[in-house]
Amino acid sequence: MPVHYVMKTSDIPEGGRAIANVEGREIGIYRIDGQYYALHNYCPHLGAPLCVGAVCGTNLPSDVYEYEYGRGGEIVRCPWHGWEFDIKTGKSLFSDKVRTRSYKVEVQDGNIGIVIGS
Repeated sequence: MPVHYVMKTSDIPEGGRAIANVEGREIGIYRIDGQYYALHNYCPHLGAPLCVGAVCGTNLPSDVYEYEYGRGGEIVRCPWHGWEFDIKTGKSLFSDKVRTRSYKVEVQDGNIGIVIGS
């Protein structure tokens, strides 16, 4: 599977993101705790540019009337309708049947590469 090197690691600060074009696909690249993750910049709901949405956290399971916030910086929220996705996996937070495509990221000599293929 080919690796497409799209930018330098220094281009994305900790907690930041950038969008690259790889073979006609827009792919959002995120840096979380020193690791890089990549998602298709397309919300499966109505095709919004997902990766320009807010990066946030979510409420964690907790007791009744208790609200525990967690996973800060690991969730992206669609800018059109608020659908939320795990940046590390592409899975939605609301259904096991909905996800956005995630891509493997390889870092070599300070360069970020996206692996395209099955």
